[in-house]
Amino acid sequence: MTAEGAEGGPREEISDDARIRGVLERELGEELAHAFFVARATQERWERRRHPDDGLRERKKRRTRQQISDVATTLFVVRGFDHVKVSEIAETVGVSEKTVYNYFPTKESLVFDRTDETIERLTAALRGRGAGESPTRAVLRALSDDMDDLEDLPEELYMFFPLFSEMIATTPALRAAWLDLQSRLVEVATGELARLADVDPREPEPMVAARAIVALTDLSFASRMRHIETGLRGRELRGAVVGDLERAARLLDAGLWSFNLLSQGARTHRQVREAAAAAEDARRQVQKALRQARSAWRELIRDERADARRARGEARRDGDVARGEQRGEAHRLRADARRMRAEVKREAGELGRAAGELAQQAAYEAFRAKLEKRHEAIRARHEAMRAAAASRERPGATHERPRDVRRPDDRA
Repeated sequence: MTAEGAEGGPREEISDDARIRGVLERELGEELAHAFFVARATQERWERRRHPDDGLRERKKRRTRQQISDVATTLFVVRGFDHVKVSEIAETVGVSEKTVYNYFPTKESLVFDRTDETIERLTAALRGRGAGESPTRAVLRALSDDMDDLEDLPEELYMFFPLFSEMIATTPALRAAWLDLQSRLVEVATGELARLADVDPREPEPMVAARAIVALTDLSFASRMRHIETGLRGRELRGAVVGDLERAARLLDAGLWSFNLLSQGARTHRQVREAAAAAEDARRQVQKALRQARSAWRELIRDERADARRARGEARRDGDVARGEQRGEAHRLRADARRMRAEVKREAGELGRAAGELAQQAAYEAFRAKLEKRHEAIRARHEAMRAAAASRERPGATHERPRDVRRPDDRA
């Protein structure tokens, strides 16, 4: 596939999906690579719905731009904004670094890739509001139209939203870019509101009104993150976000009704009365919403406190059980120690008795051996004496007395 540069430069070969998938699988793993392509298909479907009249050339440019932005955002989310170079993004997509900068003048604009379109939509909403429609309601209508995308959001894309929000919150450069976007929106809204009211844009009324109205865009993003994290999906998610925007719009209309009169060119007493009645109705709705929010908040606090009390009770019970088990284990260990000491003492006594018996037996054996030696000596003397006696009785015997044999009458 080929694509033309943003400024009409020479065409470059852009990597096909198979090559990008291979690169992302090596970089992110199969699961995140699959989620990326599901998200990309969803983004392309949204772009076709937002720009149904685009020709082939415009569709190719938008697809290239979206492809670069999607790859960049995915790498930023996974590796961190400061740890990804623009040259790496260009290499992954298969275009030159110059082409990336042709589409996106700054690295931050790779993340906030719809800034210009958001400003154009805000301007169109303020300029194209219907008769009797307040600027707040015009902006709310534009933001509500944007909520339609939430109903067909695939599950794979939900995993990126909290990561995307955390990336912006923890990256100074992206926080600065987000504040710059809000500042540009305020500037555009201030000019349009001043034009509608026919006053100087430097007057306090259009400046304050513009900041209040632009805050709806910030609320839209924050509300999405909050309800996605609580588990809402599809139609329920859209309803919750639109409901938050409706509550905020009622609060703004109640506070800006006098400016709305001025911007609508109200001149008759009837119009003033109608506007005052509408403002009073909006005030009552705001108070009702605040009471409901306060009740829900108090109930949440009560539930959290009850949960904390239950957790503390369970912790105490667990501690008592653990201490009881420890005491029981200590008793068992002491009893085992006593049994072991008694067993050792008994075995020592048995060993002592056995040693005594062995000593006695050894002494007896030694004494018996000594007696045996004495008996052997006595028997030897007796044999010698008998032999001497026998030799004296034989004829011709010399009767010489042996030196080691005493006569019976030789007694000391």
